[in-house]
Amino acid sequence: MKRILITRRLLKSCEEKASKIFEANFNDNDELYSQSKVIEMSQGCDGILTSLTDKMDAETINKLPDSVKILSNFAVGFGNIDLEAAKKRGIIVTNTPDVLTDATAEIGILLILGACRRASEGIESARESNWKWSADYLIGKQLTGTRLGILGMGRIGQRIAKIAKSLGMIIHYHNRSKLSDEKEQGATYHDNLKDLLSVSDVLSICCPASKETVDMINKETIEYLPKGAVVTNVARGDIVEDEALIDALNRRKVYAVGLDVYKNEPNLNSGYLKHKSAFILPHLGSATKETRTAMANLAIDNIDEFFKTGSCKNKVN
Repeated sequence: MKRILITRRLLKSCEEKASKIFEANFNDNDELYSQSKVIEMSQGCDGILTSLTDKMDAETINKLPDSVKILSNFAVGFGNIDLEAAKKRGIIVTNTPDVLTDATAEIGILLILGACRRASEGIESARESNWKWSADYLIGKQLTGTRLGILGMGRIGQRIAKIAKSLGMIIHYHNRSKLSDEKEQGATYHDNLKDLLSVSDVLSICCPASKETVDMINKETIEYLPKGAVVTNVARGDIVEDEALIDALNRRKVYAVGLDVYKNEPNLNSGYLKHKSAFILPHLGSATKETRTAMANLAIDNIDEFFKTGSCKNKVN
């Protein structure tokens, strides 16, 4: 029986599944392991089921025992893992695509609605019982007829586009390449970032984290947006330069933001707290029982498939 390390707690049914297939080392206290702790706990293991909270950089990967042959990431993204370093060590890396598309897209739509309709301010006023109705009270932006720019039209972006279209939004997108007519669903393709941002009354960031996308939304690119645009991010915090976005809020260049992800999670840049128009969630994209169960089971299956066949369909390196 293969031995694996599972770095964070999974739902009970998933841990039970893992224990039937592997000799599994669980993180009973769900503590955030340091890089040195991951290295220590992986001694004698054949694989590691990692989480996005695990920083598996080249230094960490190079210190893993030779017995480790797979890193199965409990996420669709894998920006926390140095893929090249893993490849050089002969370690394959897998992810959990497809299973979290719907749940994450729902949060993407929630961010758009929450930011455009001033939900944070409304919730605060309702809880404090200090609001009084008037014709101009908490007027926000209506979605119907608004141009939605989707940065990254993958599975999640396409799902957000479909829901947003049903709300009357006009869809534009930028991707590495143009999609087929079937996948576009009538959306307008832009072959460069500047053109997309210039027509984005609302921007939904859905692209994967990579070296190319780090700080893609920065002081320069924010200026391409129409004045009073709304910026939302359901992808990864590294894509947005926080100080630049906060400055845009200060200048009213950006009307509001909706963020489910941000740099240095869980430590939110305090500049956002000065703005009532900032609608911020604690990385809830995949946080449904159905999705988290499916993700964990797929991460477990990826390891099982690798040790049975020597490969895995969800290999990313």
